[in-house]
Amino acid sequence: MSSLKVHRQIVELLQKPNPVILDIGCNDGTDTRRFLRLCPKAQLYCFEPDPRAAARFKEYMNLYLDKVRLFEIAISNRNGTIDFHPSNGDGSAKEWDQSGSIRRPKNHLVEHDWVRFDRPISVETRRLDDWCSEANLNKIDFIWMDVQGAEADVISGGTQTLSNTRFIYTEYSDHELYEGQLSLQAILDLLPSFELVTCYARGAEGDVLLRNTSL
Repeated sequence: MSSLKVHRQIVELLQKPNPVILDIGCNDGTDTRRFLRLCPKAQLYCFEPDPRAAARFKEYMNLYLDKVRLFEIAISNRNGTIDFHPSNGDGSAKEWDQSGSIRRPKNHLVEHDWVRFDRPISVETRRLDDWCSEANLNKIDFIWMDVQGAEADVISGGTQTLSNTRFIYTEYSDHELYEGQLSLQAILDLLPSFELVTCYARGAEGDVLLRNTSL
């Protein structure tokens, strides 16, 4: 299924003209723009700690910056600062910034050996529950989570928020690409009120769309 079809499926499930959407790990805003295209009145809050990706986000989203809010922070299980491991590459993959994580790379170094990770940088980090409390967001319609192995950190720092979130879309890998990365089953175990709607598997990796059965 193409990415645009996935976005369209999600918007149809939300059944609202102005859903509250969090794009955690938004990179350059590719997914943000797709949601805006399909749902122009969506309330979008975007998070990206990599300064290179955040700069591209502001450049590419220039015409839409009045419709979205970008926060140049990492979402994790604590407030303060945290080490972020920026990704890079060689040749045509130079400036590859789509694999950076607050988790150290592990099997990623072997399974995707064309990606390298540079020296960690210190970035601001916030717990999802604390950020949402300060933003006065009590109900979230959808969270798009692309955090490269840090799913457990986002979940543990956002238990209250997630209990009031209708849908979650997240990556997973059963090969521990990053140190401590949870398997799909472990992610599901941390989210007992969520049921699997769709799994977009790519071998031992993939993405899942989850629905909160308590809402």
